[in-house]
Amino acid sequence: MSVNSWLLLVYIFAVGCCIGSFLNVVIYRLPREKSLVSPPSTCPSCGNRIQFYDNIPLVSWLVLQAKCRHCKSPISPRYFVIELLTGLVFLGLFVLYFVIGARHFEIDGQIGIAAFFKGGWFVYLLHIILLSVLIAVSAIDLELWLIPIVVCWFAALAGVAGSALAPFIIKPESITGRYPLPVAGPDTAALAAGAAIGLVISLVLVAAGWIKESYEGRIDSENPENGQEPKPEPEFNDRLEALREVLFLLPVIVCSIGFYLTIRNLMPDGWAKFVAIPAAGGFFGSLWGFFAGCAVVWATRILGTLAFGREAMGLGDVHLMGAAGAVIGALPVAVAFFIAPFFGLGWVSIQMLTKKIHQIPYGPFLSLGIFTVMIFQDRILDIWRLYALSFSR
Repeated sequence: MSVNSWLLLVYIFAVGCCIGSFLNVVIYRLPREKSLVSPPSTCPSCGNRIQFYDNIPLVSWLVLQAKCRHCKSPISPRYFVIELLTGLVFLGLFVLYFVIGARHFEIDGQIGIAAFFKGGWFVYLLHIILLSVLIAVSAIDLELWLIPIVVCWFAALAGVAGSALAPFIIKPESITGRYPLPVAGPDTAALAAGAAIGLVISLVLVAAGWIKESYEGRIDSENPENGQEPKPEPEFNDRLEALREVLFLLPVIVCSIGFYLTIRNLMPDGWAKFVAIPAAGGFFGSLWGFFAGCAVVWATRILGTLAFGREAMGLGDVHLMGAAGAVIGALPVAVAFFIAPFFGLGWVSIQMLTKKIHQIPYGPFLSLGIFTVMIFQDRILDIWRLYALSFSR
């Protein structure tokens, strides 16, 4: 590689570390319902404002020897770990995509780093937004056993908007070749559009009070700042709460199937022409990925709860996989869901060998599954195509 390429790698790593510094703010403040922008960074022990020279990613933590300059209180290693991890993820994804070629990006006849500057940067941006969200929610989930849904919504909106805008930045044929971003066909677009209509109806019914939210009144987290014991949660009948979620999902399912059948019977050609517009195909492809990601987890949650009488998985996991599906598409996110348990089994195996049983939430395993699929998506699609071809014969 040229000197400029090496400088680009250093720059990407540095940007990743800076984003990691911001993720530390998100991890600490968001679940505590604090503003992400105000007040400026301060020491939680003494309250002194942290100056810019004490807030340089990686460097300041090492120079200060993990202690506050003013009160000498210890600074959690998490700050250093998140900054380093984010920098390595930013760098690693770029190297895997545009240097090693783990994913095949060919744009305007260019591959490798040249493809990055031809529009591959936009795909990289959307993927790195998702990975940043995964790092943040995994850290929060590990600490507090919850996933802030608002962060997942941010990634989902980025995926939907980005997939619709991508054809204006990258030639559409470069997207539909190896599907670096979701693209829908007429059938999946119709199912996604109907599901969106049904979701709006369900949300209106909830707002009107005609459908009750599941686990209404549950306290999802403690306030770590007040030092008080959390209030006791009300008792729930988990199977009943699962049935409430089924009721919420009924309009989504009915409208999705109904819209699909309507389009198929009344205006298949016109709909196909509309979805063939690259921006429309990208928009509905991302929307379908969102619903597919939510569906695989929500189905597991509801069926598991009804079968065992205990809440299975969390709604945060539903939104996490929905966000992933909006960025990487329906098939990859479904594969990621079935890969995640293998990471869980690996963790259990380590725990059994060390004889230290320490349960952790499922969000980090889902995140690892998503990251794995993002790297190996080309191979997964090749296998899927071979299977579909053999099945069609």
